[in-house]
Amino acid sequence: QVQLAESGGGLVQPGGSLRLSCIASGNIFSISRMGWYRQAPGKQRELVAVISGGSTNYADSVKGRFTISRDNAKNTAYLQMNSLKPEDTAVYYCNVLRSGRQYWGQGTQVTVSS
Repeated sequence: QVQLAESGGGLVQPGGSLRLSCIASGNIFSISRMGWYRQAPGKQRELVAVISGGSTNYADSVKGRFTISRDNAKNTAYLQMNSLKPEDTAVYYCNVLRSGRQYWGQGTQVTVSS
């Protein structure tokens, strides 16, 4: 089992920044991919960004504004979110892939509003 703990969400004004963190614990050996998804009210959960090895992939809507990174020594993934827009408002979920199985965090709320 892998446990994921997210932090860093909150309320921010348009144009502002937030950094989300996701700490993985438990059986973390062979985690191959870490990523972030989000779900806005009334919408399906969608991919935001993933990192696997040295490769990253982003949703078109966040390219150039969000940056995903991973600190293997700390078993932590980060999502730096800049130039936030109201449409970025959602619950953000950490996701990891290990031995073919996906694990999810409990989610952290990000609200972008003036």
